[in-house]
Amino acid sequence: MPTGEFSLREIPFSHPGSWFDVSPVVAQATYADDLHLVSHRHGMHAVLALVPERGGERAAVPAGATPSALTWGAGEERITAAFAAPDALRIAGRGLSLRIRAAEPTLTPFTGTYFFADPVDGAAVFTSYETGHRYRVTVLSGHVRHIGAEALGTAERAVVVSGDTWEVAIEELPGAREPYSPAPAFDGVVAAAEAGFTTFADAVAPWRGERTPAAELACYVLWSAIVAPAGFVGRPAVLMSKHWMDKVWSWDHCFNALALAGGRPELAWDQVQVVFDHQDDRGALPDSITHAEVLRNFVKPPIHGWALSRLRGRLPGGLPETGLAYRQLAAWTTFWLEHRRVPGGPLAHYEHGNDSGWDNATPFAEQRLVQTPDLAAFLVLQLKELALLAAGEGDPAAAARWDAEAESMLAALLGELWDGTKFVSRTAATGAVHSGASLLELMPIVLGEHLPPDVRDKVVAGLETHLTGVGLATERPASAFYEPDGYWRGPVWAPVTVLIEDGLRRAGAAEFADRVSARFRAVCEKSGFAENFDALTGDGLRDRAYTWTAAAYLVLAGDAERRIAQGG
Repeated sequence: MPTGEFSLREIPFSHPGSWFDVSPVVAQATYADDLHLVSHRHGMHAVLALVPERGGERAAVPAGATPSALTWGAGEERITAAFAAPDALRIAGRGLSLRIRAAEPTLTPFTGTYFFADPVDGAAVFTSYETGHRYRVTVLSGHVRHIGAEALGTAERAVVVSGDTWEVAIEELPGAREPYSPAPAFDGVVAAAEAGFTTFADAVAPWRGERTPAAELACYVLWSAIVAPAGFVGRPAVLMSKHWMDKVWSWDHCFNALALAGGRPELAWDQVQVVFDHQDDRGALPDSITHAEVLRNFVKPPIHGWALSRLRGRLPGGLPETGLAYRQLAAWTTFWLEHRRVPGGPLAHYEHGNDSGWDNATPFAEQRLVQTPDLAAFLVLQLKELALLAAGEGDPAAAARWDAEAESMLAALLGELWDGTKFVSRTAATGAVHSGASLLELMPIVLGEHLPPDVRDKVVAGLETHLTGVGLATERPASAFYEPDGYWRGPVWAPVTVLIEDGLRRAGAAEFADRVSARFRAVCEKSGFAENFDALTGDGLRDRAYTWTAAAYLVLAGDAERRIAQGG
């Protein structure tokens, strides 16, 4: 595969600001034979199929992409697509024709995509009921044939463009717009896209080189997943994927912010704020946000104090809005202390595994309201970050209160969830103790220097039993509950890796942290940026273009390169 080229079955072809991509992935774990223009407004919806043809028949030509261009075929039989703007895709061809047809209806004959021939400029305008947008196809050169204009039911609706050479533009239209202007020329469109990506990669990963072979693709995964403000997304945001995981969840965003912090600080801060923009009056964050919905059925773990402490050192000049960050973090922490603690009890609890981000992890197998050691550890870090922020805001009394609360939470964690050899979980309602083989119960390593040495050593020893040749298995492979593709019951995940690697370093276990980092980076270099990885084989699992995985690679690789540069 040429340098910079990637498989479209793994990663969609898209562009910063765009709400659509080009990919064969048309629904969850569903691959079409042809590439489709797929929208992520109002959910994931295939809008148009893009089908190369030869002599009126489908041409089975290979397709591949680089950050700047997507290409079917080669040589004198070639079609190339590039984004001229976030809402405009240009496609040029020679030797092959292209059928642009409405995607198959997903529900009934009265949903899906229809089109008509515009009487003003002859463009074909497809109307997508699921996305609420129109998609205009303007033929810039070549021959055009319309099929099924204004057709209803199951009749095919398509535009076929052909000729020795030809070019079209496909635009996403929220409303009326002037006829498409073909400037610049197609080669200029490709060059501009290439320059835009290079500028981004140079800013985010200036250290990339032979030791970091996946860094450029990781940059592309982030760059291409950026969407413009629209709907409930009030600022530029990095979706978790432009496959089916096309949301922003309320802990995933922290890792994307960390990866962007050094080179694109404003965009990094937007990733923090895009979720806090929807903080409710109790201080709770939503489970997730999309273009069309804000879900509040669950929350996500309070890792934001940890994230802000990391961002403070990575953002040029530190946090840009410290007063705002302090108020937001205080409200989020107060939510856990006031609304997620049994009356009179010191420890907070999750109401469901989904609250923890570890949806089906074994501590939640038989109970739902669970006091887990990771939650207490995250709150200790969050409270300590609040103490620092309060001091910076000139409020030493508040800083002292937050620090005292942190010490109280740490004492409760060690007093109630440490049995002398390991951390355990407890049912919030009854106090019943549960212990198993989940990595979740070793997450207090995130406390780093705040753990007593004897506890730290035992936790590190426990972590060793989870470290495979691929990385940290979320369920110990010897466990009866281990599943190779068990979501949080076995596979290796990016966020856990970053959190534990950081905690190990702060706990003084640098050699172990090096191994964790190196093995995770190696699996990304082998298997790409999947949602998670088989802990024994390293195979990529689930969504294959997940931004927090790419972000984790960039964070770990960038930190490793800086240590090398510093001689450490």
